Amino acid sequence: MFNKAAEKISALVLLIGAPFTTLFLTTQAVTDPVNATKLFIAGGFGFAFIFVLLGFNARATYANFKVYLLISILFLLAALNAVISSAAPLTQNLYGSYGRNTGLVAYVILVFVSVGMLGLREQSSFRKLIIGLQFAGVINVLYCAWVIAFGDFLSWNNPYGNILGFFGNPNFISSFLGIFIASLLAFIADKKSSWRYRAIAALIALVAFYEIVDSSAIQGIVVTAGGIAIVGFFVVRSYIKQNVFTYLYVLAVSGVGALAILGALQKGPFTFIYKTSVSLRGAYWNAGTTMGLDHPLTGVGMDTYGDWYRRARSEYAATVLPGPKTFTNASHNVVIDFFAYGGWPLLLTYVGLLVLAAVAAFRVIARTRTYDAIFVAIFAAWACYITQAIISINQIGLAIWGWLLTGALVAYEYATRPESPIAQLVATKGARKSAKANVISPQLVAGVGVVVGLLVAVPPLSADMKWRSALDSKDANKVIAALEPGYLSPSDSQRLAQAVQLFASSNLMEQARDTALKGVEYNPDYFDAWRVLYFLSNSTDAEKAQALENMKRLDPRNPDVLAP
Repeated sequence: MFNKAAEKISALVLLIGAPFTTLFLTTQAVTDPVNATKLFIAGGFGFAFIFVLLGFNARATYANFKVYLLISILFLLAALNAVISSAAPLTQNLYGSYGRNTGLVAYVILVFVSVGMLGLREQSSFRKLIIGLQFAGVINVLYCAWVIAFGDFLSWNNPYGNILGFFGNPNFISSFLGIFIASLLAFIADKKSSWRYRAIAALIALVAFYEIVDSSAIQGIVVTAGGIAIVGFFVVRSYIKQNVFTYLYVLAVSGVGALAILGALQKGPFTFIYKTSVSLRGAYWNAGTTMGLDHPLTGVGMDTYGDWYRRARSEYAATVLPGPKTFTNASHNVVIDFFAYGGWPLLLTYVGLLVLAAVAAFRVIARTRTYDAIFVAIFAAWACYITQAIISINQIGLAIWGWLLTGALVAYEYATRPESPIAQLVATKGARKSAKANVISPQLVAGVGVVVGLLVAVPPLSADMKWRSALDSKDANKVIAALEPGYLSPSDSQRLAQAVQLFASSNLMEQARDTALKGVEYNPDYFDAWRVLYFLSNSTDAEKAQALENMKRLDPRNPDVLAP
Protein backbone atom coordinates (compact mmCIF):
# COMPACT_ATOMS: atom_id res chain seq x y z
CA MET A 1 0.00 0.00 0.00
CA PHE A 2 1.28 3.46 -0.91
CA ASN A 3 1.67 6.06 1.84
CA LYS A 4 0.26 9.40 0.75
CA ALA A 5 1.60 11.27 3.79
CA ALA A 6 5.12 10.16 2.93
CA GLU A 7 4.69 11.43 -0.62
CA LYS A 8 3.78 14.88 0.67
CA ILE A 9 6.99 15.02 2.69
CA SER A 10 9.00 13.73 -0.28
CA ALA A 11 7.49 16.42 -2.49
CA LEU A 12 8.35 19.07 0.10
CA VAL A 13 11.93 17.80 0.37
CA LEU A 14 12.11 17.91 -3.44
CA LEU A 15 10.73 21.45 -3.61
CA ILE A 16 13.34 22.73 -1.13
CA GLY A 17 16.32 20.48 -1.72
CA ALA A 18 16.68 20.53 -5.50
CA PRO A 19 16.76 24.32 -6.05
CA PHE A 20 18.83 24.83 -2.90
CA THR A 21 21.45 22.44 -4.29
CA THR A 22 21.67 24.53 -7.45
CA LEU A 23 21.67 27.91 -5.72
CA PHE A 24 23.86 27.31 -2.67
CA LEU A 25 27.44 28.51 -2.72
CA THR A 26 29.82 30.43 -0.49
CA THR A 27 32.74 32.62 -1.53
CA GLN A 28 34.18 33.61 1.83
CA ALA A 29 35.21 30.45 3.66
CA VAL A 30 36.43 28.17 0.83
CA THR A 31 38.76 28.16 -2.16
CA ASP A 32 36.15 26.40 -4.36
CA PRO A 33 32.86 28.23 -3.85
CA VAL A 34 30.75 25.93 -6.02
CA ASN A 35 31.38 22.21 -6.15
CA ALA A 36 32.06 21.04 -2.58
CA THR A 37 29.25 23.30 -1.34
CA LYS A 38 26.73 21.85 -3.77
CA LEU A 39 27.81 18.30 -2.93
CA PHE A 40 27.20 19.10 0.74
CA ILE A 41 23.63 20.31 0.16
CA ALA A 42 22.91 17.52 -2.31
CA GLY A 43 23.93 15.02 0.37
CA GLY A 44 21.29 16.24 2.79
CA PHE A 45 18.65 16.38 0.07
CA GLY A 46 19.44 13.00 -1.47
CA PHE A 47 19.55 11.05 1.78
CA ALA A 48 16.35 12.66 3.08
CA PHE A 49 14.63 11.78 -0.19
CA ILE A 50 15.69 8.14 -0.17
CA PHE A 51 15.10 7.67 3.57
CA VAL A 52 11.44 8.64 3.22
CA LEU A 53 11.03 6.31 0.25
CA LEU A 54 12.69 3.37 2.02
CA GLY A 55 10.88 4.04 5.28
CA PHE A 56 7.36 4.24 3.93
CA ASN A 57 7.04 3.30 0.26
CA ALA A 58 9.80 0.77 -0.35
CA ARG A 59 7.47 -2.17 -0.98
CA ALA A 60 5.22 -0.32 -3.41
CA THR A 61 8.25 1.10 -5.24
CA TYR A 62 9.89 -2.31 -5.55
CA ALA A 63 6.67 -3.85 -6.83
CA ASN A 64 6.29 -1.30 -9.62
CA PHE A 65 9.84 -0.34 -10.62
CA LYS A 66 11.93 -3.51 -10.32
CA VAL A 67 13.93 -2.95 -13.51
CA TYR A 68 14.81 0.66 -12.73
CA LEU A 69 15.85 -0.27 -9.20
CA LEU A 70 17.92 -3.21 -10.45
CA ILE A 71 19.82 -1.09 -12.97
CA SER A 72 20.36 1.63 -10.35
CA ILE A 73 21.89 -0.94 -8.00
CA LEU A 74 24.05 -2.33 -10.80
CA PHE A 75 25.21 1.21 -11.59
CA LEU A 76 26.32 1.70 -7.98
CA LEU A 77 28.02 -1.71 -7.94
CA ALA A 78 29.87 -0.80 -11.14
CA ALA A 79 30.98 2.46 -9.54
CA LEU A 80 32.11 0.59 -6.43
CA ASN A 81 34.01 -1.85 -8.64
CA ALA A 82 35.76 1.11 -10.27
CA VAL A 83 36.75 2.46 -6.85
CA ILE A 84 38.09 -0.87 -5.64
CA SER A 85 40.05 -1.48 -8.83
CA SER A 86 41.44 2.04 -9.20
CA ALA A 87 45.07 2.91 -8.49
CA ALA A 88 44.00 6.42 -7.52
CA PRO A 89 43.68 7.35 -3.83
CA LEU A 90 40.51 6.15 -2.11
CA THR A 91 39.54 9.66 -0.99
CA GLN A 92 39.74 10.91 -4.59
CA ASN A 93 37.52 8.06 -5.74
CA LEU A 94 35.05 8.80 -2.97
CA TYR A 95 34.85 12.58 -3.09
CA GLY A 96 36.19 13.35 -6.55
CA SER A 97 38.97 15.64 -7.70
CA TYR A 98 39.23 19.27 -6.65
CA GLY A 99 36.89 21.49 -8.63
CA ARG A 100 34.67 18.57 -9.69
CA ASN A 101 33.69 16.50 -6.63
CA THR A 102 31.96 13.92 -8.81
CA GLY A 103 33.27 10.81 -7.11
CA LEU A 104 31.39 7.82 -5.75
CA VAL A 105 29.64 9.84 -3.03
CA ALA A 106 28.20 12.26 -5.59
CA TYR A 107 26.80 9.46 -7.73
CA VAL A 108 25.34 7.63 -4.75
CA ILE A 109 23.47 10.84 -3.97
CA LEU A 110 22.36 11.29 -7.59
CA VAL A 111 21.06 7.72 -7.73
CA PHE A 112 19.21 8.37 -4.47
CA VAL A 113 17.41 11.44 -5.84
CA SER A 114 16.55 9.62 -9.05
CA VAL A 115 15.13 6.60 -7.21
CA GLY A 116 13.42 8.94 -4.74
CA MET A 117 11.31 10.28 -7.61
CA LEU A 118 9.70 6.85 -7.90
CA GLY A 119 7.87 7.60 -4.67
CA LEU A 120 5.73 10.28 -6.33
CA ARG A 121 2.26 9.62 -7.71
CA GLU A 122 0.26 12.87 -7.68
CA GLN A 123 0.33 15.61 -10.30
CA SER A 124 0.97 18.18 -7.57
CA SER A 125 4.17 16.36 -6.59
CA PHE A 126 5.54 16.41 -10.13
CA ARG A 127 4.53 20.04 -10.42
CA LYS A 128 6.74 20.78 -7.41
CA LEU A 129 9.70 19.45 -9.39
CA ILE A 130 9.01 22.01 -12.11
CA ILE A 131 8.32 24.77 -9.59
CA GLY A 132 11.68 24.08 -7.97
CA LEU A 133 13.43 24.17 -11.34
CA GLN A 134 11.75 27.42 -12.30
CA PHE A 135 12.46 29.00 -8.92
CA ALA A 136 16.17 28.21 -9.31
CA GLY A 137 15.97 29.56 -12.85
CA VAL A 138 14.36 32.85 -11.84
CA ILE A 139 16.95 33.45 -9.12
CA ASN A 140 19.76 32.78 -11.59
CA VAL A 141 18.18 35.10 -14.16
CA LEU A 142 17.86 37.92 -11.61
CA TYR A 143 21.43 37.45 -10.41
CA CYS A 144 22.83 37.39 -13.95
CA ALA A 145 20.78 40.46 -14.88
CA TRP A 146 22.25 42.32 -11.93
CA VAL A 147 25.78 41.29 -12.92
CA ILE A 148 25.25 42.48 -16.50
CA ALA A 149 23.71 45.77 -15.40
CA PHE A 150 25.76 46.68 -12.31
CA GLY A 151 28.59 44.20 -11.86
CA ASP A 152 29.04 41.18 -9.62
CA PHE A 153 28.44 41.54 -5.90
CA LEU A 154 29.95 38.13 -5.12
CA SER A 155 33.63 38.25 -4.24
CA TRP A 156 34.88 35.38 -6.37
CA ASN A 157 37.51 35.04 -9.03
CA ASN A 158 35.99 35.24 -12.52
CA PRO A 159 38.63 34.48 -15.15
CA TYR A 160 35.99 34.21 -17.90
CA GLY A 161 34.75 37.80 -17.85
CA ASN A 162 31.18 36.55 -18.48
CA ILE A 163 28.21 35.74 -16.30
CA LEU A 164 28.63 32.72 -14.04
CA GLY A 165 25.25 32.37 -12.36
CA PHE A 166 25.40 30.17 -9.28
CA PHE A 167 27.52 27.64 -11.19
CA GLY A 168 30.88 29.40 -11.43
CA ASN A 169 31.14 28.84 -15.17
CA PRO A 170 29.52 30.49 -18.23
CA ASN A 171 28.93 27.13 -19.94
CA PHE A 172 27.02 25.71 -16.99
CA ILE A 173 24.81 28.75 -16.44
CA SER A 174 24.02 28.99 -20.15
CA SER A 175 23.00 25.32 -20.27
CA PHE A 176 20.92 25.62 -17.13
CA LEU A 177 19.14 28.68 -18.51
CA GLY A 178 18.37 26.68 -21.66
CA ILE A 179 16.80 23.94 -19.54
CA PHE A 180 14.90 26.61 -17.59
CA ILE A 181 13.59 28.25 -20.77
CA ALA A 182 12.33 24.87 -22.01
CA SER A 183 10.31 24.42 -18.79
CA LEU A 184 8.83 27.89 -19.16
CA LEU A 185 7.88 27.32 -22.80
CA ALA A 186 6.04 24.15 -21.85
CA PHE A 187 3.64 26.16 -19.70
CA ILE A 188 3.53 29.19 -21.99
CA ALA A 189 2.22 26.85 -24.71
CA ASP A 190 -0.45 25.43 -22.39
CA LYS A 191 -3.86 26.94 -23.13
CA LYS A 192 -4.79 26.38 -19.49
CA SER A 193 -2.09 28.78 -18.29
CA SER A 194 -3.30 32.25 -17.39
CA TRP A 195 -2.34 35.15 -19.60
CA ARG A 196 -0.48 36.74 -16.67
CA TYR A 197 1.71 33.68 -16.26
CA ARG A 198 2.32 33.52 -20.00
CA ALA A 199 3.30 37.18 -20.22
CA ILE A 200 5.63 37.07 -17.22
CA ALA A 201 7.15 33.73 -18.26
CA ALA A 202 7.72 34.97 -21.80
CA LEU A 203 9.48 38.09 -20.51
CA ILE A 204 11.69 36.04 -18.19
CA ALA A 205 12.49 33.60 -21.00
CA LEU A 206 13.59 36.47 -23.25
CA VAL A 207 15.84 37.88 -20.53
CA ALA A 208 17.26 34.41 -19.91
CA PHE A 209 18.02 33.96 -23.61
CA TYR A 210 19.74 37.36 -23.70
CA GLU A 211 21.89 36.18 -20.80
CA ILE A 212 22.74 32.99 -22.68
CA VAL A 213 23.94 35.06 -25.62
CA ASP A 214 25.85 37.34 -23.26
CA SER A 215 27.60 34.32 -21.71
CA SER A 216 29.25 33.61 -25.11
CA ALA A 217 28.68 29.89 -24.48
CA ILE A 218 27.37 28.15 -27.59
CA GLN A 219 26.08 25.15 -25.63
CA GLY A 220 23.36 27.30 -24.03
CA ILE A 221 22.04 28.23 -27.46
CA VAL A 222 22.14 24.58 -28.55
CA VAL A 223 20.23 23.48 -25.44
CA THR A 224 17.65 26.24 -25.87
CA ALA A 225 17.11 25.37 -29.53
CA GLY A 226 16.55 21.74 -28.54
CA GLY A 227 14.03 22.76 -25.90
CA ILE A 228 12.12 24.96 -28.33
CA ALA A 229 12.02 22.15 -30.89
CA ILE A 230 10.65 19.64 -28.38
CA VAL A 231 7.97 21.93 -27.00
CA GLY A 232 7.06 22.83 -30.59
CA PHE A 233 6.55 19.15 -31.38
CA PHE A 234 3.98 18.77 -28.61
CA VAL A 235 2.23 21.98 -29.63
CA VAL A 236 1.89 20.83 -33.25
CA ARG A 237 0.91 17.30 -32.24
CA SER A 238 -1.69 18.37 -29.68
CA TYR A 239 -3.24 21.43 -31.27
CA ILE A 240 -3.12 20.45 -34.96
CA LYS A 241 -4.93 17.17 -35.37
CA GLN A 242 -3.71 16.20 -38.83
CA ASN A 243 -0.75 13.84 -38.53
CA VAL A 244 0.86 15.16 -41.69
CA PHE A 245 1.80 18.42 -39.94
CA THR A 246 3.49 16.52 -37.13
CA TYR A 247 5.49 14.49 -39.65
CA LEU A 248 6.48 17.62 -41.56
CA TYR A 249 7.53 19.32 -38.33
CA VAL A 250 9.70 16.38 -37.27
CA LEU A 251 11.25 16.25 -40.75
CA ALA A 252 12.02 19.98 -40.72
CA VAL A 253 13.52 19.93 -37.21
CA SER A 254 15.57 16.85 -38.05
CA GLY A 255 16.92 18.55 -41.15
CA VAL A 256 17.92 21.67 -39.25
CA GLY A 257 19.48 19.52 -36.53
CA ALA A 258 21.52 17.59 -39.09
CA LEU A 259 22.76 20.84 -40.65
CA ALA A 260 23.70 22.11 -37.19
CA ILE A 261 25.74 18.98 -36.49
CA LEU A 262 27.47 19.32 -39.86
CA GLY A 263 28.14 22.97 -39.06
CA ALA A 264 29.85 21.97 -35.82
CA LEU A 265 32.05 19.73 -37.98
CA GLN A 266 32.82 22.70 -40.28
CA LYS A 267 30.61 21.47 -43.09
CA GLY A 268 27.50 22.89 -44.73
CA PRO A 269 25.85 26.32 -44.34
CA PHE A 270 25.95 26.41 -40.52
CA THR A 271 29.73 26.49 -40.11
CA PHE A 272 29.36 29.56 -37.86
CA ILE A 273 28.43 27.08 -35.12
CA TYR A 274 31.97 25.71 -35.10
CA LYS A 275 34.33 26.86 -32.38
CA THR A 276 37.81 25.67 -31.52
CA SER A 277 36.31 24.10 -28.41
CA VAL A 278 34.60 21.54 -30.69
CA SER A 279 38.00 20.25 -31.79
CA LEU A 280 39.21 20.30 -28.19
CA ARG A 281 36.25 18.20 -27.16
CA GLY A 282 37.13 15.70 -29.85
CA ALA A 283 40.55 15.26 -28.24
CA TYR A 284 39.05 14.96 -24.78
CA TRP A 285 36.44 12.43 -25.95
CA ASN A 286 39.12 10.37 -27.66
CA ALA A 287 41.21 10.27 -24.47
CA GLY A 288 38.23 9.20 -22.37
CA THR A 289 37.29 6.51 -24.85
CA THR A 290 40.86 5.22 -24.78
CA MET A 291 40.71 4.97 -20.99
CA GLY A 292 37.54 2.90 -21.15
CA LEU A 293 38.82 0.63 -23.90
CA ASP A 294 42.09 0.05 -22.07
CA HIS A 295 40.22 -0.76 -18.82
CA PRO A 296 36.97 -2.28 -20.13
CA LEU A 297 35.76 -3.95 -16.92
CA THR A 298 36.88 -1.46 -14.28
CA GLY A 299 37.67 1.90 -15.82
CA VAL A 300 40.37 4.08 -14.26
CA GLY A 301 38.38 5.08 -11.17
CA MET A 302 35.72 7.60 -10.22
CA ASP A 303 36.65 11.18 -11.15
CA THR A 304 40.16 10.02 -12.08
CA TYR A 305 40.11 11.13 -15.72
CA GLY A 306 42.64 13.87 -14.92
CA ASP A 307 45.26 11.43 -13.70
CA TRP A 308 45.05 9.53 -16.99
CA TYR A 309 44.46 12.29 -19.55
CA ARG A 310 48.10 12.82 -20.48
CA ARG A 311 48.67 9.08 -20.86
CA ALA A 312 45.54 8.51 -22.92
CA ARG A 313 45.64 11.51 -25.28
CA SER A 314 46.70 11.01 -28.86
CA GLU A 315 49.97 12.10 -30.41
CA TYR A 316 48.14 14.89 -32.24
CA ALA A 317 46.46 16.11 -29.04
CA ALA A 318 49.77 16.08 -27.16
CA THR A 319 51.76 17.94 -29.80
CA VAL A 320 49.37 20.02 -31.94
CA LEU A 321 45.82 20.63 -30.67
CA PRO A 322 45.13 21.22 -27.81
CA GLY A 323 48.91 20.86 -27.32
CA PRO A 324 51.19 19.68 -24.51
CA LYS A 325 50.30 22.45 -22.06
CA THR A 326 46.53 21.93 -22.18
CA PHE A 327 45.15 19.73 -19.43
CA THR A 328 41.63 18.67 -18.47
CA ASN A 329 40.18 16.49 -15.72
CA ALA A 330 36.93 15.70 -17.56
CA SER A 331 36.13 14.49 -21.07
CA HIS A 332 33.37 17.11 -21.51
CA ASN A 333 30.93 14.30 -22.24
CA VAL A 334 29.15 12.64 -19.33
CA VAL A 335 28.63 9.34 -21.13
CA ILE A 336 32.32 9.08 -22.03
CA ASP A 337 33.24 10.09 -18.49
CA PHE A 338 31.34 7.08 -17.18
CA PHE A 339 33.12 4.84 -19.69
CA ALA A 340 36.47 6.20 -18.53
CA TYR A 341 35.56 5.97 -14.83
CA GLY A 342 34.08 2.46 -14.76
CA GLY A 343 34.42 0.84 -18.16
CA TRP A 344 31.55 -0.96 -19.86
CA PRO A 345 29.67 -1.86 -16.64
CA LEU A 346 29.27 1.77 -15.58
CA LEU A 347 28.58 2.98 -19.10
CA LEU A 348 25.91 0.38 -19.89
CA THR A 349 24.06 0.77 -16.60
CA TYR A 350 23.95 4.55 -16.99
CA VAL A 351 22.70 4.26 -20.56
CA GLY A 352 20.19 1.68 -19.31
CA LEU A 353 18.67 4.24 -16.95
CA LEU A 354 18.40 6.76 -19.78
CA VAL A 355 16.77 4.17 -22.03
CA LEU A 356 14.17 3.38 -19.37
CA ALA A 357 13.39 7.09 -19.05
CA ALA A 358 13.11 7.46 -22.83
CA VAL A 359 10.83 4.39 -23.10
CA ALA A 360 8.62 5.79 -20.33
CA ALA A 361 8.40 9.13 -22.15
CA PHE A 362 7.43 7.51 -25.45
CA ARG A 363 4.77 5.45 -23.69
CA VAL A 364 3.18 8.64 -22.40
CA ILE A 365 3.42 10.24 -25.84
CA ALA A 366 1.92 7.18 -27.56
CA ARG A 367 -1.17 6.92 -25.40
CA THR A 368 -2.40 10.51 -25.54
CA ARG A 369 -2.37 13.55 -27.80
CA THR A 370 -3.68 15.87 -25.10
CA TYR A 371 -1.27 18.64 -24.20
CA ASP A 372 0.08 17.94 -20.70
CA ALA A 373 2.24 20.86 -19.59
CA ILE A 374 3.81 19.01 -16.67
CA PHE A 375 4.91 16.10 -18.85
CA VAL A 376 6.10 18.38 -21.64
CA ALA A 377 8.14 20.40 -19.14
CA ILE A 378 9.69 17.27 -17.61
CA PHE A 379 10.48 15.68 -20.97
CA ALA A 380 11.80 18.87 -22.60
CA ALA A 381 13.99 19.71 -19.60
CA TRP A 382 15.29 16.13 -19.50
CA ALA A 383 16.13 16.14 -23.21
CA CYS A 384 17.88 19.50 -22.77
CA TYR A 385 19.94 18.08 -19.92
CA ILE A 386 20.93 15.06 -22.03
CA THR A 387 21.99 17.44 -24.81
CA GLN A 388 24.11 19.39 -22.34
CA ALA A 389 25.59 16.20 -20.90
CA ILE A 390 26.80 15.08 -24.33
CA ILE A 391 28.88 18.24 -24.83
CA SER A 392 29.79 19.28 -21.31
CA ILE A 393 30.69 18.28 -17.75
CA ASN A 394 28.54 16.70 -15.03
CA GLN A 395 28.47 19.66 -12.67
CA ILE A 396 26.50 18.82 -9.51
CA GLY A 397 24.20 21.84 -9.72
CA LEU A 398 23.13 20.68 -13.18
CA ALA A 399 23.38 16.94 -12.67
CA ILE A 400 20.90 17.02 -9.79
CA TRP A 401 18.18 18.01 -12.29
CA GLY A 402 19.22 15.46 -14.88
CA TRP A 403 18.93 12.58 -12.44
CA LEU A 404 15.70 13.91 -10.93
CA LEU A 405 14.13 14.27 -14.37
CA THR A 406 15.25 10.77 -15.37
CA GLY A 407 13.45 9.27 -12.38
CA ALA A 408 10.51 11.63 -12.91
CA LEU A 409 9.81 10.35 -16.42
CA VAL A 410 9.67 6.76 -15.20
CA ALA A 411 7.48 7.67 -12.23
CA TYR A 412 5.17 9.92 -14.27
CA GLU A 413 4.53 7.22 -16.84
CA TYR A 414 3.38 4.87 -14.09
CA ALA A 415 1.34 7.52 -12.27
CA THR A 416 -0.61 8.44 -15.41
CA ARG A 417 -1.46 4.97 -16.64
CA PRO A 418 -5.15 4.42 -17.49
CA GLU A 419 -5.56 2.00 -14.58
CA SER A 420 -4.85 5.00 -12.35
CA PRO A 421 -2.39 3.79 -9.71
CA ILE A 422 -3.16 7.00 -7.83
CA ALA A 423 -6.24 5.20 -6.54
CA GLN A 424 -3.94 2.93 -4.58
CA LEU A 425 -2.89 5.76 -2.26
CA VAL A 426 -3.54 5.22 1.43
CA ALA A 427 -7.06 6.39 2.15
CA THR A 428 -8.81 3.66 4.09
CA LYS A 429 -9.87 3.98 7.69
CA GLY A 430 -7.62 1.12 8.72
CA ALA A 431 -4.63 2.74 7.06
CA ARG A 432 -5.32 6.00 8.87
CA LYS A 433 -5.45 4.18 12.19
CA SER A 434 -2.17 2.46 11.38
CA ALA A 435 -0.58 5.79 10.52
CA LYS A 436 -1.69 7.25 13.83
CA ALA A 437 -0.24 4.32 15.69
CA ASN A 438 3.10 4.71 13.94
CA VAL A 439 5.42 6.77 16.16
CA ILE A 440 7.97 7.35 13.40
CA SER A 441 6.74 10.06 11.06
CA PRO A 442 7.96 10.86 7.53
CA GLN A 443 9.13 14.23 8.84
CA LEU A 444 11.38 12.55 11.40
CA VAL A 445 12.77 10.11 8.85
CA ALA A 446 13.47 12.97 6.44
CA GLY A 447 15.24 14.89 9.20
CA VAL A 448 17.44 11.90 10.02
CA GLY A 449 18.22 11.55 6.32
CA VAL A 450 19.30 15.18 6.10
CA VAL A 451 21.72 14.74 9.02
CA VAL A 452 23.18 11.50 7.66
CA GLY A 453 23.53 12.94 4.16
CA LEU A 454 25.28 16.08 5.36
CA LEU A 455 27.71 13.99 7.41
CA VAL A 456 28.48 11.81 4.39
CA ALA A 457 29.00 14.76 2.03
CA VAL A 458 30.72 17.26 4.32
CA PRO A 459 34.40 16.07 4.21
CA PRO A 460 35.40 17.92 0.97
CA LEU A 461 33.74 21.12 2.18
CA SER A 462 35.26 20.83 5.63
CA ALA A 463 38.74 20.22 4.19
CA ASP A 464 38.42 23.21 1.85
CA MET A 465 37.26 25.49 4.66
CA LYS A 466 40.22 24.37 6.78
CA TRP A 467 42.56 24.97 3.84
CA ARG A 468 41.17 28.44 3.12
CA SER A 469 41.56 29.37 6.79
CA ALA A 470 45.17 28.18 6.78
CA LEU A 471 45.95 30.15 3.61
CA ASP A 472 44.41 33.31 5.03
CA SER A 473 46.42 32.95 8.23
CA LYS A 474 49.74 32.80 6.32
CA ASP A 475 50.96 30.55 9.12
CA ALA A 476 53.09 27.62 7.97
CA ASN A 477 52.09 25.52 10.96
CA LYS A 478 48.40 25.97 10.15
CA VAL A 479 49.05 25.05 6.52
CA ILE A 480 50.80 21.87 7.64
CA ALA A 481 47.93 21.09 10.05
CA ALA A 482 45.38 21.62 7.26
CA LEU A 483 47.17 18.98 5.20
CA GLU A 484 46.89 16.32 7.89
CA PRO A 485 44.48 13.66 6.59
CA GLY A 486 41.31 12.76 8.48
CA TYR A 487 37.62 12.13 7.98
CA LEU A 488 36.81 15.85 7.89
CA SER A 489 39.97 16.70 5.97
CA PRO A 490 40.58 14.12 3.23
CA SER A 491 43.83 14.62 1.34
CA ASP A 492 43.80 16.20 -2.10
CA SER A 493 46.52 16.04 -4.76
CA GLN A 494 46.10 19.62 -5.91
CA ARG A 495 46.15 20.97 -2.37
CA LEU A 496 49.41 19.13 -1.62
CA ALA A 497 51.04 20.47 -4.80
CA GLN A 498 49.86 23.99 -4.02
CA ALA A 499 51.32 23.73 -0.52
CA VAL A 500 54.71 22.80 -1.97
CA GLN A 501 54.71 25.96 -4.06
CA LEU A 502 53.60 28.08 -1.11
CA PHE A 503 56.39 26.78 1.09
CA ALA A 504 58.98 27.20 -1.66
CA SER A 505 57.91 30.79 -2.36
CA SER A 506 58.31 31.51 1.38
CA ASN A 507 61.76 29.88 1.37
CA LEU A 508 60.57 27.10 3.68
CA MET A 509 62.39 24.51 1.65
CA GLU A 510 62.35 21.62 4.11
CA GLN A 511 58.60 21.90 4.53
CA ALA A 512 58.27 22.14 0.74
CA ARG A 513 60.30 18.98 0.16
CA ASP A 514 58.53 17.02 2.90
CA THR A 515 55.13 17.99 1.45
CA ALA A 516 56.25 17.13 -2.08
CA LEU A 517 57.28 13.67 -0.98
CA LYS A 518 53.91 13.23 0.74
CA GLY A 519 52.21 14.32 -2.48
CA VAL A 520 53.90 11.70 -4.68
CA GLU A 521 53.28 9.05 -2.03
CA TYR A 522 49.60 9.98 -1.77
CA ASN A 523 49.04 9.90 -5.53
CA PRO A 524 51.94 8.66 -7.70
CA ASP A 525 49.81 9.24 -10.82
CA TYR A 526 49.37 12.98 -10.25
CA PHE A 527 51.66 14.69 -12.76
CA ASP A 528 52.03 17.98 -10.89
CA ALA A 529 53.10 16.18 -7.71
CA TRP A 530 56.23 14.97 -9.51
CA ARG A 531 56.70 18.27 -11.29
CA VAL A 532 56.86 20.36 -8.11
CA LEU A 533 59.23 17.81 -6.57
CA TYR A 534 61.52 18.01 -9.60
CA PHE A 535 61.79 21.81 -9.53
CA LEU A 536 62.51 22.12 -5.80
CA SER A 537 66.05 23.35 -5.30
CA ASN A 538 66.63 21.02 -2.36
CA SER A 539 65.36 17.82 -4.00
CA THR A 540 68.12 15.24 -4.25
CA ASP A 541 69.49 14.10 -7.59
CA ALA A 542 67.81 10.74 -7.08
CA GLU A 543 64.46 12.44 -6.37
CA LYS A 544 64.80 14.61 -9.47
CA ALA A 545 65.62 11.61 -11.60
CA GLN A 546 62.65 9.72 -10.21
CA ALA A 547 60.39 12.73 -10.75
CA LEU A 548 61.52 13.12 -14.38
CA GLU A 549 61.01 9.41 -15.02
CA ASN A 550 57.45 9.57 -13.66
CA MET A 551 56.59 12.73 -15.59
CA LYS A 552 57.59 10.93 -18.79
CA ARG A 553 55.57 7.91 -17.68
CA LEU A 554 52.48 10.04 -17.09
CA ASP A 555 52.93 12.18 -20.23
CA PRO A 556 54.59 9.82 -22.72
CA ARG A 557 53.73 11.79 -25.89
CA ASN A 558 54.94 15.15 -24.64
CA PRO A 559 58.34 15.90 -26.23
CA ASP A 560 59.34 18.18 -23.32
CA VAL A 561 57.68 17.45 -19.96
CA LEU A 562 59.83 20.14 -18.30
CA ALA A 563 58.56 22.98 -20.48
CA PRO A 564 56.76 25.72 -18.48
